[in-house]
Amino acid sequence: MTRNGKHAVVIGLSAAIVSVVEERPSVLVVRPGGGDDALPFGPFDPIAHRTLDSGLRAWVDEQTRLELGYVEQLYTFGDRGRHALKPGEGPRVVSVGYLALTRQSGAAPATPWRDWYRYFPWEDWRDERPSVIDEAIAPALESFARQAPDRAAAENRRDRIRLCFGLGGLAWDEEKVLERYELLYEVGLVAESARDGRADPSHTLLLGDSMMFDHRRILATAIARLRGKMKYRPVVFELMPASFTLFDLQRTVEAISGVRLHKQNFRRLVEDQGLVEGTGKVSALARGRPAELFRFRREVLRERPSSGLRVGSRQRTSA
Repeated sequence: MTRNGKHAVVIGLSAAIVSVVEERPSVLVVRPGGGDDALPFGPFDPIAHRTLDSGLRAWVDEQTRLELGYVEQLYTFGDRGRHALKPGEGPRVVSVGYLALTRQSGAAPATPWRDWYRYFPWEDWRDERPSVIDEAIAPALESFARQAPDRAAAENRRDRIRLCFGLGGLAWDEEKVLERYELLYEVGLVAESARDGRADPSHTLLLGDSMMFDHRRILATAIARLRGKMKYRPVVFELMPASFTLFDLQRTVEAISGVRLHKQNFRRLVEDQGLVEGTGKVSALARGRPAELFRFRREVLRERPSSGLRVGSRQRTSA
């Protein structure tokens, strides 16, 4: 409460709009003032906006000229310091984050698509274990553990580090995107830590591209939600064209999850789940033999409440 007895709170709306093209998982960003990338965002107007959802769609349309399809609410972000970076610098902002899935189409020129791995380079294991983990992250996190006030606290920190980054022989869990980012923020390994006054700028490694406010945290939440949800709901098909090859579908799932999948197991699961059906057509490839085209069976949404892609990766264990 302020000295005059009034609360100053603004409800903001932020959207992580995701698409996948040519095996590149991307998010639509805006750059207000030419600074850091940001998710499309704006305040909720209780007079002009009938619902939070309609307010979000209005802001996205105004900033990106993109009409949203699939949208779901993620989380409410209200930490002090999100927008007001100095004491007394305007009202407290409580932001409602959303995840939106779309196929890339024409958007406003000032709203480019960005590969989301530029913000989280440690999350892409498709080709190999990211070098940034061994070269920068693991040493810095071990130093963080050693600086704990006592032995018990040090072991708790090491347990958290192992679980988040799959170190010490533990499996890599692709869904722990938010936990990993928050650990890096706490240790001071991302630019937002220094910007928010939580780390010494001279000691910050600046891992990944920064984003305005806490938008990288919102994006981490969106990626984690999508990686988890596509295992029990067929949301990945919101990113696919009307017809596609099973190879294209697998590559899209891999792009989102950040890990390679076993080809035969993936195809067997897709077919056993009844998620797709053949179109009777083939795709003419530039090289190799033509591949059969499939479409998503929307009837599966009525047939089974849990109809996702629970597939295992080929490389999940860290050193």
